[in-house]
Amino acid sequence: MAFIKSDVELKSSVFQMIGKQWLLISAGTEKSFNSMTASWGAFGVLWNKYTATVYVRPERYTYGFLETNDRFSLCLFGEKHREALVVMGTKSGRDMDKPAACGLSPVFIDGVPAYAEAETVFICKKIYSDNLRAENMGEDGLSVYAAGSGIHKMYIGEILGLYRNDARQ
Repeated sequence: MAFIKSDVELKSSVFQMIGKQWLLISAGTEKSFNSMTASWGAFGVLWNKYTATVYVRPERYTYGFLETNDRFSLCLFGEKHREALVVMGTKSGRDMDKPAACGLSPVFIDGVPAYAEAETVFICKKIYSDNLRAENMGEDGLSVYAAGSGIHKMYIGEILGLYRNDARQ
């Protein structure tokens, strides 16, 4: 397995990557980390930097890792890992070793957790975070929150590197 650093240039639709292919958000250290599946996010430019934005609810186990670490990864996988991404998004790392249960192999790129099976990995450095606020949402935003569920926190990360899995080419 070898990841090759690439230019931060995407040849596929970000709407496909996030909404259909899903992202696996990972944060932590080699001693302790967690990952979760996400289907909300964005790529763009902020403060003259290429950025990725993700949203995580405070009750998610990954939230604490994002809060206490400056860097995180976003991994993209092919369709054959769809079931693994379902488990990574519906089970908690508090209760089980999710990567082992899913047959995923953790690797560390620039000290950030990622997965050997990923096709593409973005390594990001947090440059901004803030809680979404109900008073700033319209009906469409409020409609996705069930009573008692936490409202997402937004994390914007500068993309430090985009890596393509050489073994997957």
